[in-house]
Amino acid sequence: MKNLLGVLLLLLCSIATRAQEIRIEPPNWWVGMKNPSLQLMVHGDSISQYNATLNYDGVTLVAVNEADSPNYVFLDLAIALKTKPGTLKIIWTKNGQEVLTSEFQLKKRLKDAKTFEGFNSSDAIYLITPDRFANGDRTNDVVPYLKETTINRSHDYKRHGGDIRGIIGHLDYIDQMGFTAIWSSPLLINDMEEQSYHGYAITDFYHVDPRFGTLDEYAELAQKAKQRGIKLIMDQVANHCGSNHWWMKDLPFKNWINYQPQFEEAKTAPITNHRRTVNQDAYASAFDREKMEKGWFVPSMPDLNQANAFMAKYLTQNSIWWIETLQLGGIRQDTYPYPDKDFMANWAKAIMTEYPNFTIVGEEWSYNPLLVAYWQDGAANKDGYRSYLSSTMDFPMQKALIASLINEESWDRGLIQLYESLANDFIYNNPSALLFFGDNHDMDRLFTQLEEDANLFKMALSFIALAPRIPQFYYGTEVLLQNSEKPGDHGLIRTDLPGGWPNDTQNTFSGKGLEPKQKEIQDFLKTLLNFRKSSKAIHEGATVHFAPEDGTYLIARYDATETVLLLINKNEEEKTLNLSRFKELKLQGKRLRNLFTKQEIVWDTSLNLGPKDVVILSTATH
Repeated sequence: MKNLLGVLLLLLCSIATRAQEIRIEPPNWWVGMKNPSLQLMVHGDSISQYNATLNYDGVTLVAVNEADSPNYVFLDLAIALKTKPGTLKIIWTKNGQEVLTSEFQLKKRLKDAKTFEGFNSSDAIYLITPDRFANGDRTNDVVPYLKETTINRSHDYKRHGGDIRGIIGHLDYIDQMGFTAIWSSPLLINDMEEQSYHGYAITDFYHVDPRFGTLDEYAELAQKAKQRGIKLIMDQVANHCGSNHWWMKDLPFKNWINYQPQFEEAKTAPITNHRRTVNQDAYASAFDREKMEKGWFVPSMPDLNQANAFMAKYLTQNSIWWIETLQLGGIRQDTYPYPDKDFMANWAKAIMTEYPNFTIVGEEWSYNPLLVAYWQDGAANKDGYRSYLSSTMDFPMQKALIASLINEESWDRGLIQLYESLANDFIYNNPSALLFFGDNHDMDRLFTQLEEDANLFKMALSFIALAPRIPQFYYGTEVLLQNSEKPGDHGLIRTDLPGGWPNDTQNTFSGKGLEPKQKEIQDFLKTLLNFRKSSKAIHEGATVHFAPEDGTYLIARYDATETVLLLINKNEEEKTLNLSRFKELKLQGKRLRNLFTKQEIVWDTSLNLGPKDVVILSTATH
């Protein structure tokens, strides 16, 4: 009788174990990776009490690592180079009895890692806040099992319903406008009670937010964009997660997040001091360094501890998983200076080692070019730090661009500020790899920054497109979206694109209902970007500019076959340029075509510029 009861108890235990949910992340992997190591995070009820074994040709279980929580184990695998794709089975046993089997897919890579091409100075990037771009599938607007179920387009901080299908449906428009890459703010699930629309409080690093769509739709977006020659850039977040992330109810280690004891005791933690200079400051106090690196970005975003080796591996593998899954054309890494900087170097190195032609751009919101230059890969910094980061965001020149256009001209203000900002390029290892922009999802719209002056707006767009940089434009820039009523208001900055919803009175995509000035700017940018597409002088040519004089500024991009000139006149009256000053450009007697009027001129002794005018001239006929 006792033996029978024992068998029944063992059987019931086995059935209960089989019924439990086992989570494995990453959910699959690939054979033929340059790095043969893979670490699986396994989560399940008391999973550490079971023994794991596997039997698959070419795959070795190197180690089983227990966590502080009994509900996690971390499996270290080694995958030989010639391992074949297939289904790997992990056998879980207890007391010598098999109680559970987990299946894990090893897939064949779709292409060689060397063929992954990142974005570069030949690209023009379109930044999209997907919830506010276009609603292509109204059936996913509300997902009842998530915490925020409200759709309210009249509220700046509620969800509006834009989704992946909306982006897919307008790829032709994006292509025809002249954009060659899309950077979307995060599309992963943000199961938060409020402001879940923006995407930066991720609650599952492997799960697309169902209000945006599915993983299949995300892959479809990448594939259909690629068919049009458009790269997909993924916005990733290594610094923090959302407070409702699934692991917050059962953290694997006692140091999985920063200030974890304070959070577990009081459900709160210190906030970062945002003193990002501690990363470079030889005199920074340990107190300030710790507060910067470990402090939470905001109370709803727990700060991840990348000094934990298992967390570091998790985040690195997550990035690689998305590159392979979506065949990405780049990564934009949020809040780059906030995580552990040694981790960020190792993270970037791991990606660039696997994908040598890839591109990663890091966000360093600093107006000091020395701080921005510190993060770009090249020769080691004075402190010995090497970042392995290919690109950073050029906030210093963004600020100079706005100041140069809105400030009155004087010996140290106005266009000279832009001239001197560009002159700072000597500090960068590769200035043409910097991401340059007029605005983005976190700052006032460009039209608002320029006090809604359409002429200054055209000057800004032209300089962004022609500068020796990778240009980025925020969705709606082409139809003069602004937030002038509430400067600094992030919800209004991320306003709906007209035409992205049924019954909109204006339609960006068709042009219906647009005001004449909106259509003028849209056509202006479209002409500019499509010209830029085929101009190698702009993509990779040399640069020369002449110090501003009397409210005018000339910058030239040139190679062996073409010279492109950008001329700006900020004055309210017409100006005549004496062309003898620009003799070194060797344009005397040559014919140049005006990009916008299509008229041809002969470069002779003088050139007239209209009031508050921007002119682009090219020696090429394309």
